Amino acid sequence: MKKTFLISLGVLCATALLFCSLRERPVTIFMIGDSTMANKPVEGKDADNQERGWGQMLQQYLDSTKIIVDNHAVNGRSSKSFIDEGRWKRVLDHIRPGDYVIIQFGHNDEKPKADRHTDPGSTFDDNLMRFIRETRESGATPILMNSIVRRKWSGDVDGHLIDTHGEYAVAPRNVARQTGCIFVDATQITHDYIEALGPERSKELFCWLPIGKYKTAPNGRQDDTHLNIHGGTVIAGLLISEVASQDKTIRKALTKKGKDKQRRK
Repeated sequence: MKKTFLISLGVLCATALLFCSLRERPVTIFMIGDSTMANKPVEGKDADNQERGWGQMLQQYLDSTKIIVDNHAVNGRSSKSFIDEGRWKRVLDHIRPGDYVIIQFGHNDEKPKADRHTDPGSTFDDNLMRFIRETRESGATPILMNSIVRRKWSGDVDGHLIDTHGEYAVAPRNVARQTGCIFVDATQITHDYIEALGPERSKELFCWLPIGKYKTAPNGRQDDTHLNIHGGTVIAGLLISEVASQDKTIRKALTKKGKDKQRRK
């Protein structure tokens, strides 16, 4: 009798400990998207690589004891190829109730290659809806974003950014409205910030690199799509600040740097 009681007590204690550990585990933010969000190599021969996806720079704004960033974004992927290559399935297999998934595609959905291309209002929307639906079925919260802007300036005196995304920036907004999903207008947020900097200062956010300074870019680089270390850090702060304004759990997990960024909004 006593032995049975002790065994039962042990099982109850183990169950309680497991329950507490599950409750106290950090929430995970999974990120799915393209090169503007992706982690870039920074070790070995790539130690002086200056390119960063904004997702790579996100953790500094979030307390890692409360939220862990797990970035699955990959260079060159569209919503279609991310699914077709099994990358979405691998993310789904690891999502747990209470987690988040940030979804940001568009740059490569625009491209004509058959293995990447989708159409806004049709296949692009369908893929975004699938990400949202299956995230929710896993007990997690989807956060939908449209693409960050490219640094493409008009030739007029005032200097205005030219829209390169068209309906691919509009479609995520429509999908978010239809599904009631949290939406961050990354296109508008980055447009306003970069345009305010102007044509010259905005180069400081992107991979505009001088000749001969970096081994990973010996011939220099003039890239108006991909962010550098500073740019990735700034854009990550802008976007997570907007997410935090719409979600209490993420707002409570902001680091001091994240809170300072939000106060300056």
